[in-house]
Amino acid sequence: MSHRTSRRTPFAAVVALTLLALVAAPSAVAATGTTQVTPRAAAPYEPVRPQVPDSRIDVKGAPHRGTDADGHVVGTVDAHTHMFMDIGMGGNAVCGSTYSAQGIADALEDCPNHERSLLENLTNTSGKSPLDTHDTTGWPTFRDWPDQASLTHQQMYYKWVERAWRGGQRIMVNDTVSNPGLCPIIPVISLTPNRFGCDDMDTVRRQIDATYALQDVIDTQYGGKGKGWYRVVTTPAQARTVVKQGKLAVVLGVEVSEPFGCKLSFGRPQCTEEDIDAGLDELKAKGVTSMFLCHKFDNALCGVKYDEGTTGLLVNAGQLLTTGTWWNPKPCREGEIPDHTVTGGVLPPQLALLGLPVLVPVYPQGPHCNPQGLTALGEHALRGMIERDMIVEVDHMSSKASLRALDILREERHAGVVSSHGWMADSLMKRVYALGGFATPYGSSADAYVADWKRHRPLLKKYGVGTGFGSDMNGFGGTPAAPTDPAAKISYPFTTPQGAVVDRLVTGERTWDYNVDGVAHYGMLPDWIESLGRLGGNALRADLAGGAESYLRTWEAAAG
Repeated sequence: MSHRTSRRTPFAAVVALTLLALVAAPSAVAATGTTQVTPRAAAPYEPVRPQVPDSRIDVKGAPHRGTDADGHVVGTVDAHTHMFMDIGMGGNAVCGSTYSAQGIADALEDCPNHERSLLENLTNTSGKSPLDTHDTTGWPTFRDWPDQASLTHQQMYYKWVERAWRGGQRIMVNDTVSNPGLCPIIPVISLTPNRFGCDDMDTVRRQIDATYALQDVIDTQYGGKGKGWYRVVTTPAQARTVVKQGKLAVVLGVEVSEPFGCKLSFGRPQCTEEDIDAGLDELKAKGVTSMFLCHKFDNALCGVKYDEGTTGLLVNAGQLLTTGTWWNPKPCREGEIPDHTVTGGVLPPQLALLGLPVLVPVYPQGPHCNPQGLTALGEHALRGMIERDMIVEVDHMSSKASLRALDILREERHAGVVSSHGWMADSLMKRVYALGGFATPYGSSADAYVADWKRHRPLLKKYGVGTGFGSDMNGFGGTPAAPTDPAAKISYPFTTPQGAVVDRLVTGERTWDYNVDGVAHYGMLPDWIESLGRLGGNALRADLAGGAESYLRTWEAAAG
């Protein structure tokens, strides 16, 4: 999920909504992070051929076989997505499904309680007021959604993912995800029971099952088992075979705050080494390749890198609600790598409308460092991941935790380390690449992405690696707006470096244009990549085309 501090993210909204929910209905949030509502047992996806019509693809040309004459993979890699967020966080945070057996009209209809959604309005990056409304009609008009400013509508409908694949993407990391701060209060603010429970690991299992089910769906459409373009891979060798066939290799990852039940409760860990071992064995058996050990809130495995400003203040309140304690930042000492500067004091005036005069700790002057690093349980989990040839995601770790993790990875000669959405300190990037690891910038606006790429290009050239992106799609991070720089605007149709001809995408009655809509959903990624090429030129195009190969080399080195 998102790390972005430059825009209003739901992590700012999470706690505002949580506090409001606590005022309105204190019994709604239990200490375990579950609701009083009994979740409905449901099979979220069924392997049944969908009805027609469906979204168009508007990409001409056979998908390129994704290897060059030397056997190197050619194609882009999205190292950070959340394809099944619609069945995360209790099943009510994101409206619209990745897929429905009843077809697109069923998958992409809005939630009936969503016209005046507090979650939508507080997280919308266009600056909506809490009482704003929007057109809830999805198929076939799509008047108000999906939209690059709206973070609570489905952006990864499977036909849009198909367009990204046909446009040149060859690897996608699907991170299973939820959030224990937001999930329990969705029923309170929406007046609708959650469809599922809030336990992080149950959510992971549900989203993994949905990923395999979608693979079966697509296989059915293409003639039988193994014939579809969407292939879940569990080894780098499998990934190379899939890409050589011209298909999309889907890698399973995990990004939750309480993996294996390893939360903190008033400073005390709620898991054991046995819980961790059993959890890692289960994930490995299910095909999970990569994993974050902590995310947003300090847990029993590691401390987190802080969010800044108002967002940080509110995520800190989420830390209190989920763990019983505030963050405990300390002024950074000379030579330490900051984990940002944490805001303390009184909640900001813009939250006065919620009636929340809530005090938070007053901290010394920043920048701040999180004194919690990698715990003993965290080291056990990290070594367990190494033993199982897994990729370690480091973006959300505190600097102290990251440094210790990188030390252990070096000692164990384990190259499997990835920074997948641009939140690792620049000073640590060299260590990631020196290990044989891989890093991708966040999938931000074209000008911001190109600036990130230029800043890191000396390292890319030194270590001979390509680049990718972490779109964080469906992860409440926000997607690129329409370009303002004339140089970043694109012309339709355009031809990708691999020879596909891409025109404006039509879904139902809506025609999408990157120059107007930005990246409204996953199907617009080829258009955005064309925009990147306009700004960064052939050098960036080449680095992007080499990203999938570099990711696979890291994975191969990890698998030994």
